[in-house]
Amino acid sequence: MPIPGTPSRAELAEHLVRTRIAGDVATPRENNLSHYRKLANGDRGFWLGLELGDRWTDEQDVLAVMAERVGVNDDPEYRYGQDTIDPELTVAALERMAGRLRKAADGGQRVLFATGHPGGLLDVHRATADALRGAGCEIVVIPEGLTTEEGYVQQFADVAVLEHGASLWHTHSGEPMKAILTGLERAGRPLPDLVVADHGWAGYAAQHGVDSVGYADCNDPALFLAESEGTLQVAVPLDDHVVSPRYYDPMTAYLLGEAGLAG
Repeated sequence: MPIPGTPSRAELAEHLVRTRIAGDVATPRENNLSHYRKLANGDRGFWLGLELGDRWTDEQDVLAVMAERVGVNDDPEYRYGQDTIDPELTVAALERMAGRLRKAADGGQRVLFATGHPGGLLDVHRATADALRGAGCEIVVIPEGLTTEEGYVQQFADVAVLEHGASLWHTHSGEPMKAILTGLERAGRPLPDLVVADHGWAGYAAQHGVDSVGYADCNDPALFLAESEGTLQVAVPLDDHVVSPRYYDPMTAYLLGEAGLAG
């Protein structure tokens, strides 16, 4: 079961490994390498709303960044089996994200939350939004009537999501974030000062010039490449859909504690 309260740094690292949010994660090595290759080959479905141009056409370069920032095995000859996320890199990235959240709170900034992984991360974003509102931030309300080819762009519990067939939808696309930012501009409303998201929601916002931080799995390299280039401010490595969403509660508590936003 998740540990209660706000964990110490060491307790959180241990918890991440025990629940497989980090450590030996469920995503197999062959899936990771396949995604790195597809990104390098220009498959825009793996660019997560970013414009990577011809800067990442060598999958070994992608692997090197993922080894450095995520902790996957750095051996290009290791092609099958278990792969890893380094829990120390996860915690360090959470601490960097906490610093940006603190800046948002201190400035009373406008913050937009969104997720392409509602089955895993919706409540992480909801709790963070609630804490920032309590600290004086404006949580951006998205315009109504937004759609993409995949479905409707809605907002639940302060978090923008994609709805399809009366269900919240898993998506890697940047199109829902494009719809939100375009809708805000069309309505003459200011863009967010900060986007807290994942997948293409974070990638598109960062590409559009909005300060963005996000969560990403070890088979979603684009956000880590964007962080390495300075387009995205923080990418937190984790398994973004573990057995229970409650397993993320200690991580959220640690993030908010580091940001000075704990209740």
